[in-house]
Parts: sequence; C-alpha cells; structure tokens
Amino acid sequence: MTSISPTTLKLLDESHLLIGWSDGHSRRYTFGELRKSCPCATCREKRKAPAPLLPVLKAEEAAPLRILGMKPVGNYAYSINFSDGHDTGIFSFTTLLELGEVVDG
Repeated sequence: MTSISPTTLKLLDESHLLIGWSDGHSRRYTFGELRKSCPCATCREKRKAPAPLLPVLKAEEAAPLRILGMKPVGNYAYSINFSDGHDTGIFSFTTLLELGEVVDG
C-alpha cells in the first residue's frame, strides 16, 4: 500500500479524468484506459481469454464510455461506475499511480 493519496478528482472533458496526488503530482487518465485496466476478477479473466472473432456489443458498450461516479473504498482505493454498466473493479491508489500520464504544470 502506498502512503500517497488523492487530493483532488476532476473530470477534464468527456473522456479524461484528472487526479491530484498528495505528492504534488497530477495524473490524467482516459476513461478507456481505466476501463481496460479494471482489476476485477471478471475483467482479468476476459483479458486472458482469446478474443472472439466477432464480438457482440450491447448498446451501452457501443456508446462513448463515461465515468458515472467514483466512490472511495476505505482509505486505499476507488470503485468506478462506468457507463457500460461495469462497476465492480476496485482501483487501488497503487494501481492508479501506475496508470495515466503525469501532467504536472
């Protein structure tokens, strides 16, 4: 577990999230990157499985991806609710610090 924690959360636009961290750095995340990096057991298994030849998408999966909400999980993670209906991943602060792009100004 890391001692660095989020200090600010901000939606930058329709596809990016900015998290400010207690170490003074900020990171920008695309919604797609976060969704593809979901750490839940179901998503980890799907990433290991071979891709179907012709995937079938639900309407919410074909629409532009959005973050509908984020909830803290203890003092170590966030649960993210995505517009495609997925909300079971718990993104630890350590995982979030490994993702995204540093955008210090």
